[in-house]
Amino acid sequence: MAEPVLEAIQLSKQFIQRAGIFQRTGQMIHAVDRVDCRVFPGERLGVVGQSGSGKTTLGRLLIGLLPPTHGEIRIQGALRSTLVGDRLRAMRRAMQMVFQDPIGSLDPRMNVEELLAEPLRLHRLALTTNQRIEQVEQLLKTVQLPVAYRPRLPRQLSGGERQRVGIARALALQPQVLICDEPIASLDVSVGAQILQLLRRLSDERRMALVFISHDLRAVAALCERIIVMREGRIVEHGPTDQLINHPTHPYTQLLIRCADLDLDSPKEIGDSH
Repeated sequence: MAEPVLEAIQLSKQFIQRAGIFQRTGQMIHAVDRVDCRVFPGERLGVVGQSGSGKTTLGRLLIGLLPPTHGEIRIQGALRSTLVGDRLRAMRRAMQMVFQDPIGSLDPRMNVEELLAEPLRLHRLALTTNQRIEQVEQLLKTVQLPVAYRPRLPRQLSGGERQRVGIARALALQPQVLICDEPIASLDVSVGAQILQLLRRLSDERRMALVFISHDLRAVAALCERIIVMREGRIVEHGPTDQLINHPTHPYTQLLIRCADLDLDSPKEIGDSH
């Protein structure tokens, strides 16, 4: 088996909740509690759980947006805490994130061309204006948007189009791991299904690992090869998708499956996942 491209080792994150009217001291919240997980090259790993389960915090820990309270993260076998200089910059390029709300993650003052050209310029992947324009146009084609969208602002795009721009921006640095945090939660059913199809194609074509975080078990089951189920900051069950969906062992997983009303005998097509 290939070495994991990303690995969390006993990863924990604690927050102190602000004290209320009847509390003198804040309460310690264990958002992520001693989580171990591995992501392999080209793998699509789903992370599922209800609100407050810790799945979004886990994603932000993996990408480096939050520092862990305890534990370690390995990227291609190297401890992230030991990386500096060029190796740290290479790690940041290798892992990118797609957020739930693209309107919040895209600068409203920048047009599509500027949004996609910025990471190319900052990481010196395209040194001239013509090179950046060429790569921007290729990125738009990759996410199935017209190149004529280059001068448009985020507010001039639909929700699905903005999410495609967010995906294209993440792809600009040619990541090995793409962490997607509820990327279809704010989209309608048909548009969300199209985004899932796009993510599957990109993962297959680029052999790019996906960490797909969602409360939508149907979408996770349709897209991902392996699933982690989180509850109260901990992993309560994990395994290959077919095994976990058809033979869940934990009562919480069984509850999620019942609530999702999964038809286990239906074809597992992305377009039928909602």
